[in-house]
Amino acid sequence: MKSWLAAVFALALAVPNVAQAQERQHIMTMSGHGEAHGQPDTAMLSAGVCVAAPTAAVALASANRSMQAVLAALKKLDVPDKDIQTRDFSVRPQYATGNSEAPRVTGYQVSNQVQVRLWDISKLGATLDAVVTAGANQINGVNFSIHDSAALIADARAAAVADARTKAETFAKAAGVSLGPIVSINENGISGPRPVVFAAMAKAAPVPVALGEETISADVTIAWKIK
Repeated sequence: MKSWLAAVFALALAVPNVAQAQERQHIMTMSGHGEAHGQPDTAMLSAGVCVAAPTAAVALASANRSMQAVLAALKKLDVPDKDIQTRDFSVRPQYATGNSEAPRVTGYQVSNQVQVRLWDISKLGATLDAVVTAGANQINGVNFSIHDSAALIADARAAAVADARTKAETFAKAAGVSLGPIVSINENGISGPRPVVFAAMAKAAPVPVALGEETISADVTIAWKIK
């Protein structure tokens, strides 16, 4: 009697699992990619000074003078203090090595880097000129972005969903089935602008800046019931 009841109970548990497996077999999953484009209106640049000298005190004093000049140049361009932030500062010993001698300190290198946000992107070229003229010998990168990108993100997401649906409808038609209701939608990620990197620069000609166009992309995965 107990074995018969156990068998019935096991069968009752198995029936939903079978139904769920059959349900899963009638699902189509498709990925979609969408993009939206717009002109950047904000820039974030990283600039700094790097100085080497025989002693740490001399290197530090030289780096401080150069950075003070860089900050003064930014202030002259009306860049607010809240948009200037020190992001890296380091003092590193420099070593010389020989085949038969232990490493010895030959000097020190001081590096001081600031990150500058420009809400008026038209000032980017002039800002690069100003900081390099003031003494910055490192421009580590420029990030372009769109301050209010919500509308572009929405457009990219809509395009990704449309792309997934178009693919799914193509496959469904080829397979002789039709799409039913959506079971799930998963966003796989949103990607935006990438930094533009500049090498160390000399105090020379004005810096030409091409803003181009920024691309925001979205990727989704959608599952439909098929019938």
